[in-house]
Amino acid sequence: MHQLTRPLAMAALPLSIFCASISQANDVELPGTMAWTAYGTGSSGYAQAVAIGNMLQSSYGTSVRILPGDNDVSRMTPLKQGRVDLCACGIASYYGAEGVLMFAHPDWGPQPLRVITTSTATFGLSLAVAGDLDVKTPADLKGKRVAYIRGDDALNKGTEAYLAFGGLTWDDVERVDYPGYSRSFDGIIAGNVDASFTTTVTPPAQQLASSPRGITWPVLDPDDADGWERMMAVAPYFRPHEVTSGAGGISADNPVPSASYPYPIVVANQDLDDKVAYGLLKALQDNYDDYKDSAPGAVGYALEYQDLQWVIPFHDAVVEYYEEIGVWTDEMQAHQDSLVERQGLLLETWNGFIADAPSDEDEFLNAWMQARAEALTGAGFDPIFE
Repeated sequence: MHQLTRPLAMAALPLSIFCASISQANDVELPGTMAWTAYGTGSSGYAQAVAIGNMLQSSYGTSVRILPGDNDVSRMTPLKQGRVDLCACGIASYYGAEGVLMFAHPDWGPQPLRVITTSTATFGLSLAVAGDLDVKTPADLKGKRVAYIRGDDALNKGTEAYLAFGGLTWDDVERVDYPGYSRSFDGIIAGNVDASFTTTVTPPAQQLASSPRGITWPVLDPDDADGWERMMAVAPYFRPHEVTSGAGGISADNPVPSASYPYPIVVANQDLDDKVAYGLLKALQDNYDDYKDSAPGAVGYALEYQDLQWVIPFHDAVVEYYEEIGVWTDEMQAHQDSLVERQGLLLETWNGFIADAPSDEDEFLNAWMQARAEALTGAGFDPIFE
């Protein structure tokens, strides 16, 4: 059976990665101007895009125009329409590649996305839990009040994944709906709910840590193979991660075994010019020291933090770069080939489905998810979202 996910331990890059010299066979060739979409102007993702843009301007004369987007659809629409080259996106890029959740819609469907690079920093993505409840692991959340954020698939999927790690589902907790993410943390502080999904470094998490209830982060044992299998069956993009920054006293001296996934995820359409894709990645690696300290989380673009067997396929020119510097393996290529095959199947299935799809919104969603699951299962892939 084809596998979307790889073993739980992150694939170790060869030791030669740290002493390999970057091939100079191909010079960086970038256009005079590029356009990106990114998170809002107050986000670390936007700050990172600005830092990278400044580096490209000073080193290569490339001007980068950054379009901030308030939500996943507004960030990905310009990419879909070909109005920008890249999106410094969140995990919605994976949902887009899979054609699920907000992308299981007549205007969307599976998107032919390719990863250029990602950033994995010191923070984690976890359920923030009120510190007065003595919750030590996700299993301890049974019977607790857990926030559900209306209209935010990524946060709710993260919560579901953490519950699954502990052998729980939404049926094992008391779901409390909130209209927005910040409101859920107000609810924890007020004593109306007990947990909500976030990154460990957000201001709401800091506010909860300073409140009378305090904050705690459930520990994910990296050796709990069954827990990780359950979690990744729900959200295969999570990886074990030792969190060294966050609210509640998390630091390098007081780390928390938890989980994370990259943010931002810099994606392009499959047809992005090879020279642009190759040149951008090479520029990011060659000039890493010029921008790594210019924005929070920018250190996460280092080669050592790149997960070369993740859940969205790489652009072909990115694979070429990794081959040139000697870090690309046969196992990575097999994984890449499987992801490309999966995406091709999804696009083919969508094109066949959309021609005669139901007009009713609920019927459309159900019919598409059924057609998607049947196609993937028939080809030996795990549908994951069912």
